[in-house]
Amino acid sequence: MQYVKFGNTGMDVSRICLGMMSFGKPGKENGVFPWAKTYEDGKEMFKRAIKLGINYFDTANVYQMGTSEEITGRYIKDFGLDRDEIVVATKVNFEMRPGRPNGGGLSRKNIMAEIDHSLKRLQLDYVDVYQIHRLDPNTPMEEIMEALHDVVKSVNNFCVAT
Repeated sequence: MQYVKFGNTGMDVSRICLGMMSFGKPGKENGVFPWAKTYEDGKEMFKRAIKLGINYFDTANVYQMGTSEEITGRYIKDFGLDRDEIVVATKVNFEMRPGRPNGGGLSRKNIMAEIDHSLKRLQLDYVDVYQIHRLDPNTPMEEIMEALHDVVKSVNNFCVAT
């Protein structure tokens, strides 16, 4: 596997990233895809990716309504991956609690809540890349950037990509 620098962060990532959107609890509602791979169904695919040298894994809080992050974290733990050698990315914006107050978007409140939820689902102390999934026209850019800055300052070894 070839590795490249991730922008100007200094992190080395495999040229191929394993997108985790296809992993999680299958379903047909709330943005959950019926073709998603359960933990057991996706295990060989993940194992093959590791064997090939892939060290970069991309997910999002909304993928399979959080179960993609849960499975990603479980694979990292169960395969005994060295946290210092892998790069984990996740995203924030879309509604995780559809129709409920503060259920999505890029308000400071939602960014801070969702990073905590993502870390819990991933069973990690930090993520390497925290991305905004889409811009939020209802939240001022200054609020979004300040919240992301505060997330970066609250955790070591953290990079925000937009």
